[in-house]
Amino acid sequence: MSVRDHILLNNSLKFPVIGLGTWQAEPSEIKTAIDTALEVGYRHIDTAFSYMNEEAIGDTLQEWFNSKKLKRGDLFITTKLPMPAVRPEDVEPYLRESLKRLKLKYVDLYLIHCPIGLKPVHDNMNNTFPTIPDGTVSLDPVTDLPATWKAMEAQVDNGLAKSIGVSNFNCVQIEKIVRHARILPVTDQVELHVEFMQKPLRALCKLHNIVVTAYAPIGSPGRTKFYAARGQKAPPIPCLIHNPLVGEVAKKHNKSNAQVLLRHLLQHGLVVIPKSCNPKRIKENFQLMDFQLDSEDMKKLDSLDKGAKGRTFDFLLFKGIDQHPEYPFVDEY
Repeated sequence: MSVRDHILLNNSLKFPVIGLGTWQAEPSEIKTAIDTALEVGYRHIDTAFSYMNEEAIGDTLQEWFNSKKLKRGDLFITTKLPMPAVRPEDVEPYLRESLKRLKLKYVDLYLIHCPIGLKPVHDNMNNTFPTIPDGTVSLDPVTDLPATWKAMEAQVDNGLAKSIGVSNFNCVQIEKIVRHARILPVTDQVELHVEFMQKPLRALCKLHNIVVTAYAPIGSPGRTKFYAARGQKAPPIPCLIHNPLVGEVAKKHNKSNAQVLLRHLLQHGLVVIPKSCNPKRIKENFQLMDFQLDSEDMKKLDSLDKGAKGRTFDFLLFKGIDQHPEYPFVDEY
């Protein structure tokens, strides 16, 4: 199956199918990562308010714009609304703050990062995971997703976002948004990899012409750092890179295991946003268009899917988060 370098979204914008993920990328690492990515040919950068690296990304992008190497219109920039802002009145203030940090007039894509709303912390926007004294996350039990979506639509109307979408939404939540939407989500960004292919969610999104974007497409092996910073042990993390079947296919094509994992998802019509700050891996993760997996390769890789048992991101490191009425990982998909 041939793969184009972009997918046409339901609003007719071109969405580059390979993006640079930046979760856990420290501000001190960002310049090298972004410079390397742009030099190689990436034109899609994915960040979020809660990653706390928007300002460093903005500084690097400004250097590229000022040098005339790239124009703003050459890039597709995504950021996300954090959980303490999942309410209509906070959508625009948080987007404007993201734009200020990114030094941009608009983003190409603005996502609701998660359907779970937390209590607002207006005196400290950087507190994106507020807790109560016992360490439980400070839940906002009256999260209204349709009302928040209406506020997201207003950001398209006022030119601050060219596209809007969601992340970590399950099938029920996607249907809820679609029923009330004037402007459809262009994507649902979710955990998706060879062991967790999200077939029902993908089928639903296809029905509504919503692109699925895969985060952790090679399993996010570096996430142990995130758990350690919170004094917690990481759950079992899938060792996709070292799977023997993946290795067989990689050897056949003289490619790395990571390249095979990413190409497999591209051939399923997905967008991938692998995260790396390592220049060698950033380059390697972009070199996916010079080979093609045949039907036998695809069948082998498809056989690794574990269905719902393959999910590894459940947000349960945030104490009490599963008590929110919109906790998305209750349903199988």
